[in-house]
Amino acid sequence: MNLRNLPSVDALLQQAEKSLSEEYGRSLLTQAIRAALEEVRGEIRAGGLLPPSETILARAQSRLAAWTKPSLESVINATGVILHTNLGRAPLSQAATQAILSAASAYNNLEFDMQTGKRGSRLVHAEELLKRLTGAEAAVVVNNCASAVLLVLSALAKNKRVIIPRSQLVEIGGGFRVPDVMQQSGAKLVEVGATNKVRLEDYEEAYLQAPAGTLFMRAHRSNFRLTGFTEEPTLAQVADMAHYYQTLALDDLGSGTLLDVSAYGLTHEPTVQESLQAGADVVMFSGDKLLGGPQAGIILGRADLLAKIKKHPLARAVRADKLRLAALNATLLHYLKGEAERHIPIWQMIAAPAAQLQARANAWQTETGLGQVAAAESTIGGGSLPGETLPTFVLRLPVKSADKFLAALRHFPTPVIARAEDGAVLFDPRTVLPQEEPTLLRALTTLTPEFL
Repeated sequence: MNLRNLPSVDALLQQAEKSLSEEYGRSLLTQAIRAALEEVRGEIRAGGLLPPSETILARAQSRLAAWTKPSLESVINATGVILHTNLGRAPLSQAATQAILSAASAYNNLEFDMQTGKRGSRLVHAEELLKRLTGAEAAVVVNNCASAVLLVLSALAKNKRVIIPRSQLVEIGGGFRVPDVMQQSGAKLVEVGATNKVRLEDYEEAYLQAPAGTLFMRAHRSNFRLTGFTEEPTLAQVADMAHYYQTLALDDLGSGTLLDVSAYGLTHEPTVQESLQAGADVVMFSGDKLLGGPQAGIILGRADLLAKIKKHPLARAVRADKLRLAALNATLLHYLKGEAERHIPIWQMIAAPAAQLQARANAWQTETGLGQVAAAESTIGGGSLPGETLPTFVLRLPVKSADKFLAALRHFPTPVIARAEDGAVLFDPRTVLPQEEPTLLRALTTLTPEFL
């Protein structure tokens, strides 16, 4: 009986507010109403009552909101992990963000030569900046570092032997393994040394077994450390041997940094400039890790080798788009002008002194009246500087259920991602951008009382 009294789709469409149709479109609104009606039918068959039309429309509207909510959304990173891979790694500077907006909102000279008025190349946009910053002869930007490694090996090492120590056959996030990418590129992997020890003579012995078409390669262990009874030649020694035998030395630097992180109390990480100075013919690294820019793979090195890389068919498949190039250019300009620490968020975070972080955490505690301020450790993350920590101070909130509180934070209108430890949830100011503080504090005061 109740099923016959269900309003029709057309009746509900007429009853729906005009704003719903204007916001979501008539077709999507119709789908939502049909889905809501089907749900109500099931409830009536199970013995439920027929709800008012307004309730059915409210259910349809809830569906529309869920269907059209972006799956990629901004979150507040209060974990203390600076390069949080799951949270998009490096946040961009204001200049980089504005550059993306400018590139996306209008036409641009992506592949247009302003001097000649003819077709140009997108490869020029970041190349001059990278050359000036690093001293490299040439550069090319692709969509990520994995692509950079694949492109370099495909262009320079296909059907050739590539010597690499067993201790450097790394796997990065997502199952990307050096041996696998070598196989995909057509290069022939030649492992030398032991897991913990490799000597220069291991390279030489492997090279002399088949000198023709053999290259040397280093894959920097940027996401783990090898300690204890270990030995390994320097990149300069490997490059010298490669050049002695008139072959190439390639360096997969991984994270890549233009600044010396030891200035911030961290273990020294090889810089891009040091890799080139050590004699690497081609260097590959990421744009969204220690560079602090957008996701990108950057290839630097000898001009003749970069010319071959740029012409390889794979280069088009992995090329950078206008948004990536715009953000990267803006990021590189911060380095060129000596303002990286002041304007690039990850360097602001790395450079932040513990006393400043303690003051911020104290201010949070004072404003919310919640929790206690406690000493803790921040980490770099993103497969960079493994095991390295920076002293910090956190707002520590003991709660009845850390898992349920973390879930509630994730479902706040602007999600907050924090970390749990010993029955408490910790909020680290090191990774919370200043403009995010009001939203974070509103989330804490709104949600916390329920979980105390």
